[in-house]
Amino acid sequence: MTKALVIGGGIAGCATAIALRAAGFEPVVYEAYPAGGDDAGAFLTVMGNGMAALRSLDAHRPVIAGSYPAASVQIYDAGGRLLETRGIGDAGDTGPRTLLRSTLYRALQDEAVSRGVRIEHGRRLVQAGMLAGGGVRATFADGGSATGDILVGADGIHSATRTLIDPDAPRPRYTGQAVVYGYASGAPAPTAPDAYHMIFGSRAFFGYTAAPDGRTWWFARIPGPQAGPEQATSTAAQWRERALRAFADDASPAAAVIRATGDEVTGGDSYDVPTTPIWHRGSMVLAGDAAHAASPAAAQGASMALEDAVTLARCLREQADTARAFAAYEAIRREPTEQTVAASAQMSRRTRPEDAAAAG
Repeated sequence: MTKALVIGGGIAGCATAIALRAAGFEPVVYEAYPAGGDDAGAFLTVMGNGMAALRSLDAHRPVIAGSYPAASVQIYDAGGRLLETRGIGDAGDTGPRTLLRSTLYRALQDEAVSRGVRIEHGRRLVQAGMLAGGGVRATFADGGSATGDILVGADGIHSATRTLIDPDAPRPRYTGQAVVYGYASGAPAPTAPDAYHMIFGSRAFFGYTAAPDGRTWWFARIPGPQAGPEQATSTAAQWRERALRAFADDASPAAAVIRATGDEVTGGDSYDVPTTPIWHRGSMVLAGDAAHAASPAAAQGASMALEDAVTLARCLREQADTARAFAAYEAIRREPTEQTVAASAQMSRRTRPEDAAAAG
């Protein structure tokens, strides 16, 4: 049985392990963090294409159980005036689903383990290279190592695997915005069932949705200079105040939602990776954000990673030669993912009222 070393225990890594296991491979997941990369505080939407990928793996049920539907988007200006309502998918189990990022991590990790996938935590990749007789060896920061037939770098936007495959690989690009996530008590603003409410504010972009837990989940995309490592020391109160300043002068519901929020606030600089020239070398290949990271605007990061997992496993199953399988996988996935990253970058730049006319 072909052994696959999967670097990264997040969405892309666990989904890849599930897909490879279903295709007859023996995947082992190596996660850098002691308890998994929960990305505390953030939430996301798995779009219809991502749900379809999960269904193809028969891994959709735990995701549905931990999420709620997102069937439409209502777009407002800074004065709170409704500009447009758009459908984004079915309101049932086949359409987009919103959930905490940590919930998706846990659902996929638990699903992988239930299918016999071993996940080793605290294993941060520091080196990898091909073996003379074929296969690949990975070396970890704890001094240990592992060997396998292939290595899948699913280790996120700041991927170590990306630079091991190509030392000249591009670094993540700052999108010009910080993204703040928060959870307000109750319903401090009008909501429609199964809908996201998106607001082009005078200084920033705001979105919120009513969750089944009785809270209002919200995010803000705030243009500004890159904070860098300093953002790690920002408190919930500081992130909340930064978001409130961005919308305090608007007549939209954004400020009311932020004021109703306690300490459940987190934020950080937003990055993307528009293109990665080399996706694979020898027995090593990239998947998910390691290959193509999008800003959150298009809500496609998780879904692209899930599609990568299914496609990579299928190509490896159909092609006996690893190089041909990797080439086929890249040929299928490169163009659509780069187009999505570019579209998401364009959407991220639309934060002002005058941008609302260009929202279509």
